[in-house]
Amino acid sequence: MSDQVDLSFLDRPEILEIVFPIVYSPFYSFGYPQPSPADLPGYSIEVEEGIKISCGFWVKGKEYPSILYFHGNGETVADHNWVAPLYNQKGINLFVADYRGYGSSDGKPTISNLIGDAHAVFKNFREILAKEGFLPQVPFVMGRSLGSIPAIELAFHHQDEICGLIIESGTANNFRGLWQYLDLPGKETALGEEGSFLNKVKIRRVRRPTLIIHGEYDQIIPVTEGKELYESSGAQDKEILIIPGADHNDIMMTGQNLYFDMIEKFVSTNHCTG
Repeated sequence: MSDQVDLSFLDRPEILEIVFPIVYSPFYSFGYPQPSPADLPGYSIEVEEGIKISCGFWVKGKEYPSILYFHGNGETVADHNWVAPLYNQKGINLFVADYRGYGSSDGKPTISNLIGDAHAVFKNFREILAKEGFLPQVPFVMGRSLGSIPAIELAFHHQDEICGLIIESGTANNFRGLWQYLDLPGKETALGEEGSFLNKVKIRRVRRPTLIIHGEYDQIIPVTEGKELYESSGAQDKEILIIPGADHNDIMMTGQNLYFDMIEKFVSTNHCTG
C-alpha cells in the first residue's frame, strides 16, 4: 500500500519541523541528561548506503520473546535505558530503533524514509535474532505515538513474520491536522478518509493479535484516535487498554502497573514458538 504511494510531498520543512523536532526544530531541547552511546547496548543498522540507524537491544534472555519498538518523535534510543528494565522484568527483550538524525544515527528523517527505513530495520532485526540464537526468532512490533506509523506499516506488510502488534498513544489519522490546510499534490490519495497512508486504513488488513494502549486524557493524540484504531483493527484477537487519568507523556508512569501487566499478558498469551 504505502510502498506504492509517493509520500515525498510530505517532506516539506514546515511539516518536518513538527514531526521530527529533535532534528529540525530550533526551539526543541532535551530537559534531562542523555546517557552516552557507549553506555547503551547498541546496534547499528544500515538502511541505505552510507546511512546507519542506531538501535538499542536490552536482553532478558535468548529464550524470551522480543519486541521491536519504534519510539515517539521527542525521544531517542537513549531515553529507553530506564524503560527497558521494566520490559526485562516482565520477561521481554526490548529492541528500540531510532530515526535518521536521532541519537547517533546518520542523515535526516523524512516521512518517506520513516516508512522505508522501518522495513530495513525489521529485516536486520530478524537477522540479529537468528544469528545470535534467539528463540523465538519472530518478534512483536510496537510503536508509540509517531512510532505507530512504522509499526503499523510493518504489521501490514509482514504480519506473517510477527507474533503481534502493540500500539501505544498511536494516531489513527497520521496527524492529518498538521497538513490539512496545506495545498499538497496527492494529499487526497494518501491522506483522505480512505487514504493509503493512514494507520486506520492499514490496520483493517492486520490479522495478527493487536493491543491498543492509550491515555484517557491524551492532549496530543486524543483517546478517540486510540479507540478508532481499535475499532478499525482487522484482528479477531484484539484488546484496548485506556489508562485512567493519563496524558500523552506520562502514560507509562501514571498507569505503570496496568501498562506493563497488560503488555506482559499480551506477549505471554500470543508469543510465537518458532
